[in-house]
Formats: sequence, C-alpha cells, structure tokens
Amino acid sequence: VQLVESGGGSVQPGGSLRLSCVVSGRTISSTAMGWFRQAPGKERDFVSAINWSGSIKYYADSAKGRFTISRDDAKNTVYLQMNNLKTEETAVYYCADHSGGSVYYRGNFESWGQGTQVTVSS
Repeated sequence: VQLVESGGGSVQPGGSLRLSCVVSGRTISSTAMGWFRQAPGKERDFVSAINWSGSIKYYADSAKGRFTISRDDAKNTVYLQMNNLKTEETAVYYCADHSGGSVYYRGNFESWGQGTQVTVSS
C-alpha cells in the first residue's frame, strides 16, 4: 500500500489549501482514513478522519469549522480542505489508513504517506 500526499505549500495567515492523498495498492472503500500533522520538535497530532462511508467525520477541536475532510472512493483519494489557516498550523501533514480502534490515536493507523509541507507565514 502506498499513500502519496500533495497540495501543501506556503500561504499567508487566513489562506486556504486543499490537500490530497492518493492511495495505491488497495481500495480504500472499506477503510476509515485520517490526517495528522507534525510540527518541528512536536508529536504527530490528529487533525481529522472520515469513516469508510464518508457519513461520519471527525475533527480536532482546532480544526472544527475551518477544515473539511472528504473522500472519493472512485479515485481512491482523500482530501483535506483547510481554510483560514493560522501560523501555528505550519507542519508536515500526513494521511494514513485506519486499522481499528479510536481514530484519534495515531497508533491505530497502519500505512502512512511521506507527508506534505504546509507553511503558514506572513
């Protein structure tokens, strides 16, 4: 299984980015997927997750109201739309496939992408 994130970049505070995660090697249609982020010197933290059908979405408190997770199983792709970005959200963003248990815990995700850098700076 290979996960490849894209869509990162540099934006000013208040800007928007849309991250994509394309999965190859197997279908994601029966799997919950998640996004995490890791800033330099910090832990890899939960950002958002989506259940297998797309009917349930989970967000970190900091992301609620500004980020939207979605999935397109026909394209084997998961997205993260990020609006009104803040400087403290500068990090490498990773997607991963869920293997079971709480979606808020990174240990419950099996395969990870290489990450995409998001830099929010004026």
